[in-house]
Amino acid sequence: MHSFRLMTGMVISGLVAAAAATTKGPVDPGVRPGTSYAGGPYTTLAPDESLFFQDGATRFVEIETVTGGPNIGLGPRFNGNQCAQCHAQPNIGGSSPSMNPMFALATLNGAKNTVPWFEYKDGPIREARFKKNPNGTVDGGVHAIFVITGRSDAAGCNIAQPNFGAAGNPITGHGGNSNLSFRIATPLFGLGLVEAIPDSTILNNIAKDSDSKRAYGIKGHANAEISGVANRSANDGTITRFGWKAQNKSLLIFAGEAYNVEMGITNNLFPQEREETPGCVLNPTPEDASNFTPGLPPAGAPTPYWPGVPSDIESFANFMRMLAPPTPAPDTDSTKRGRDLFSKVGCALCHTPTLMTGQQINSGGSKNPSAALSNQPVHLYSDLLVHNMGKGLADGISQGGATGDEFRTAPLWGVGQRIFFLHDGRTNDLVQAIYQHKSPHSEASRIVDRFKKLSVTDQQDIINFLRGL
Repeated sequence: MHSFRLMTGMVISGLVAAAAATTKGPVDPGVRPGTSYAGGPYTTLAPDESLFFQDGATRFVEIETVTGGPNIGLGPRFNGNQCAQCHAQPNIGGSSPSMNPMFALATLNGAKNTVPWFEYKDGPIREARFKKNPNGTVDGGVHAIFVITGRSDAAGCNIAQPNFGAAGNPITGHGGNSNLSFRIATPLFGLGLVEAIPDSTILNNIAKDSDSKRAYGIKGHANAEISGVANRSANDGTITRFGWKAQNKSLLIFAGEAYNVEMGITNNLFPQEREETPGCVLNPTPEDASNFTPGLPPAGAPTPYWPGVPSDIESFANFMRMLAPPTPAPDTDSTKRGRDLFSKVGCALCHTPTLMTGQQINSGGSKNPSAALSNQPVHLYSDLLVHNMGKGLADGISQGGATGDEFRTAPLWGVGQRIFFLHDGRTNDLVQAIYQHKSPHSEASRIVDRFKKLSVTDQQDIINFLRGL
């Protein structure tokens, strides 16, 4: 069984450099230990914004059931039974935890699911997609891993799990059924700031350093369903920015889709069940709907009392919107050198260190604009565009105008405490994740070449810098 290296002490640059020299290459020191640098609200939230956050945080960890409980609607097909299942590292709102919870979930409440080959106990939680339908037409959608058949709260439902075909390597997710493609969860920290970045800021950033980008083959085309140079919504033409392929426009859409796709819970944005086999639709739909009945104020609630958000998806969106970005570790001499080298090599041509939010952002709170979200620097290390990442990383799935070899530039803030890397979680080694950016047609290939030409010490400084984010 593959195991992951978790650091038990602070990274000491000298020891890491010595290890790098021994292996003739840079070494990923592993997940930064100690204090969690992410997971709390902004410190500048207004009182009612703090209530939004707390309400969302409470719902984010709730366990969903099929019927018979306060949080009903799970299934009929599902990947998880709570939001925090996939978003747990290093804290609630993060990415896949070190131990995969799918093994316990498979048979919970009497279910008869088996765990597919691409999930393993100390690996990432993987979402499965089929590239094509059995008749050869394009698929690309999520196929939930588990079903509610056999559960004590799902009497009468009898459907089968999908057939995921021949098994491959469970650690990398490679091999086996070539029709399969995988995704892992993206971290949610700081997404309110990402949502608040104006389109004009993203567009202006495309033109920045254009000569250097052109010299290295960085095109920055993005998920355009209509003509344009950025990931534009086919409806209103504004720039989409959430998800591995920048396929979602807003946090509310992001929340509504995940509730339906990952847990099978219908809601006001996605009101139909994905599986309508008789005997398996056990609740009125949408299962998560607007709440028109006000609740009683809890002890100590402010006056006037706001009784809560109208639905779970609104609450999830509020939680993500008020969730503060990760805080970098204190600088060392190595990480400061690494930051400079990161830009010098060309990594920052796509992983833009900082963008700014709009001047006046409305969070829904009584203080408008929101102090937490308005006119704020966003140190996300992403241009929020999609780029051709080449044959090696291609997943064969098109979403909007993003083709099977294009992905959004992954934000790097918080990468120091992530365990799994790349869209399918194929590696836990940050050095390998960088190397795999190079393959035929990848816009990052020349940048990886420049990284490899650095001295081992300089390469290690860049790795140390990234693990400090």
